[in-house]
Amino acid sequence: MERDLDAMPIVDVDTHFTEPPDFWMSRAPASLRDRAPRVERTPDGREQWVVDRDLVLGPVGYCVIRPDGSKANGRVSLDTFAEVHPGASQTAARLAVMDDFGITMQILYPNVLGFTGSFVMNVKDEALRNFCVTGYNDGVAAIQAESGGRLFPQAVLPIWDIDLSVRELERSHDELGLTGIVITDSPEVWGFPMLSEPHWDPLWAAAQERGLPVNFHIGGGGPMGAVWKSPSEGAWIAAMSTLADMGNMRCITNLIFSGLLDRFPKLNFVSVESGVGWIPFLIECAEYQMDENGVKGLGLRPREYFQRQIYASYWFENEIATALDKLGEDNLMFETDFPHPTCLYPGVREKVHQTLGKLEPRVQRKVLYETAARVYGLDVPGA
Repeated sequence: MERDLDAMPIVDVDTHFTEPPDFWMSRAPASLRDRAPRVERTPDGREQWVVDRDLVLGPVGYCVIRPDGSKANGRVSLDTFAEVHPGASQTAARLAVMDDFGITMQILYPNVLGFTGSFVMNVKDEALRNFCVTGYNDGVAAIQAESGGRLFPQAVLPIWDIDLSVRELERSHDELGLTGIVITDSPEVWGFPMLSEPHWDPLWAAAQERGLPVNFHIGGGGPMGAVWKSPSEGAWIAAMSTLADMGNMRCITNLIFSGLLDRFPKLNFVSVESGVGWIPFLIECAEYQMDENGVKGLGLRPREYFQRQIYASYWFENEIATALDKLGEDNLMFETDFPHPTCLYPGVREKVHQTLGKLEPRVQRKVLYETAARVYGLDVPGA
């Protein structure tokens, strides 16, 4: 089984693409070119993304992998594009990194606009805000095409306008060929209805009709809780990352008890970069609370909802066999989070052997590529 595992394709369902410096500027109409997202250098020599006149979006891309392949531990991001591994922002170099680690395909999420695109809500000018979204989707569609069917970015949406969101979902799939959407789990933070409200039903209907998954990436804009003062940047990053992972507990709990899954029974949802070890506890707790509180108005039990429509991915965890035993074989996937501070790097194949090596090939195939192929509609070479 170990030898067969080396030959299996891997679909890495959570990575990020560090948008290159001209990503938006090269696509901006003349009326927005001086305010579109761009890279500017600070007086101390750091590069950062800026939009509009002076709204800072963040560092070059939350990338900690250097050009020589070493990892800068204890950093949120390297300071300049010159310090960043080309595989973070160049398609050919990314494919080379994937080949080095035996990764067949990757699902990509944004950086500059926030991991779910929510940073764009800080842009006041609506025309500029709209372009930040459409320009992003146009840019990543070009990356997908350039990758030859190996990189699959997820579309961001203009959530401030439900009609625009539906049209952008349709455009992203029907015209650009993108395979899913990523959205904040907490639009109420910006004064919009919660995702279970009928306001969003046209969006869910459009996604369900096309078989597009709805991805909830950690750091999606919802309340995470304050990170206490820490003795070092590394300690602060560790605390923040742990809290962010646990933030998706709230999202999955809301999905299960909101009634949304009854209204859209064929719509898939993915909890991204949150790990999986806590999910058996959540399901057990939800089942107990359902029974003790005499819950009515739901068609299924929490475990049944999860197994029918909710998916999650792991990268750093060791006890995956336990999670598979408690949750079933069909809802867990593999990721690396490349090139972020907490990414699985460089020991990708080692982690695969450590966590899956003793399991049946049937289970290995599901975790490494079959479930991802089904959720994201992929044709995996070598499957």
